[in-house]
Amino acid sequence: MERYNPTSLEGLHGAALELKERVERKEAVIAVVGLGYVGMPIALEFAKKGFKSIGIDVVARKVDMINQGENFIEDLNDEDVKAMVSAGRLSASTSFEQVAKADVIFIAVPTPFSSQKDPDLSFIVSAGAAISEYLQPGALVILKSTTFPGTTEDYLKPQLEKGGLKAGKDFFLAFSPERVDPGNKVFTTANTPIVTGGIDPVSTIIASMVNNQIIEDIYMVSDPKVAEMEKLLENIFRSVNIALVNELALLCERMGGINVWEVVDAAGTKPFGYLKFTPGPGVGGHCIPIDPYYLSWLAREYDFETRFITLAANVNEGMPYHVVHLVLRELARQPIALADAKVLILGASFKKNVKDLRHSPTEGIIHRLIEEGITDIDISDPWAPMYETAGRTFYHVDLTEETLSSYNIVILVTDHDAFEMDFVVKHAKHIIDTRNMAKDVKEGREKITLLGASNPRKKLVFEH
Repeated sequence: MERYNPTSLEGLHGAALELKERVERKEAVIAVVGLGYVGMPIALEFAKKGFKSIGIDVVARKVDMINQGENFIEDLNDEDVKAMVSAGRLSASTSFEQVAKADVIFIAVPTPFSSQKDPDLSFIVSAGAAISEYLQPGALVILKSTTFPGTTEDYLKPQLEKGGLKAGKDFFLAFSPERVDPGNKVFTTANTPIVTGGIDPVSTIIASMVNNQIIEDIYMVSDPKVAEMEKLLENIFRSVNIALVNELALLCERMGGINVWEVVDAAGTKPFGYLKFTPGPGVGGHCIPIDPYYLSWLAREYDFETRFITLAANVNEGMPYHVVHLVLRELARQPIALADAKVLILGASFKKNVKDLRHSPTEGIIHRLIEEGITDIDISDPWAPMYETAGRTFYHVDLTEETLSSYNIVILVTDHDAFEMDFVVKHAKHIIDTRNMAKDVKEGREKITLLGASNPRKKLVFEH
């Protein structure tokens, strides 16, 4: 691995030198395929740096919003989007014909998995095929979507070459995984280092040079497979460590008398050799729930079983079931028939203070509740006014004394700062706290069931 610096460009010639010079003169046109949490920040950052930036997305609503100067990504500045559109440096389209104008094409499309947890590369494959029709000689294609090693060369490259151009000869190709952390105000697109690996040394260097226009630190690796694998390692590292503390939380509940949150805080005082992870109701977002299965699928192709990684993913997937188990236990103590029980979930987004709903633990919890016969379910989430899952549409419920007291159980799933825990605990009948959100509440603690701790409580009497 080598850190990119401008001296790496010495010796470039031909199409690579021409692209370098167009980028340096801000004449290069940037196209970004996929305008989600990864693609939209890239398109905006290049526009802010003086490039003409064109976003391509199949969702017409996103395209219309951008062309009207409207922002739909909470981590981006509304005024920046409006200003770049007004300046003519940022635009969007549903047509891949825009690729014909582009010198650089970023691909930032979803990479989900199937119901059998096999990788679904259909978005990458279809994007590559569509790009091939308009790809120009001398252009650079950079894949950003998280995927398994071999995707760039074995799946994307053949699609891009359908138009007759050959990768490494007529155009440049590289993989450079995203490192977007929704809601993070400290590490942004500009100051988060990234890794880049091309199909050949020139592709690596020219892709790193282009990335360096909007990102401070670029690290070059030997090929796309290394970059693809390192991205999986990043996310699986989190998956495994979250699973570890989740399993410890379950053990602490079983043992009694041990609060896993206090254990985690105590371990966090060690200044070396330990990284703090906290338990919760499950994992969410695009990467952590998916990436372990991408790697396990690939491993099977080599007759290898990723037992440790798959086990961690299974532990995390089981947490919504455990949350529902806690709900059922508390409802039995009230007591009330499951069909008559009312449940309020605080939080639909997968992490605090963002509106990203992808693979939220709330989805699994709702499905499990319905399977158990609990259908009177509502959601309160100021970041998500509407949430669709289990064939239903849930709308945000305002938290008032009357609404809180009307539910048999309140489940705290997402630790948004907007939730006033003293108020919630005061007026709710019973709370399942999966994030230790009520740790500072002094009164009413007997009404709280804390994930990762056995809670001896007073017997509760509820008015009917």
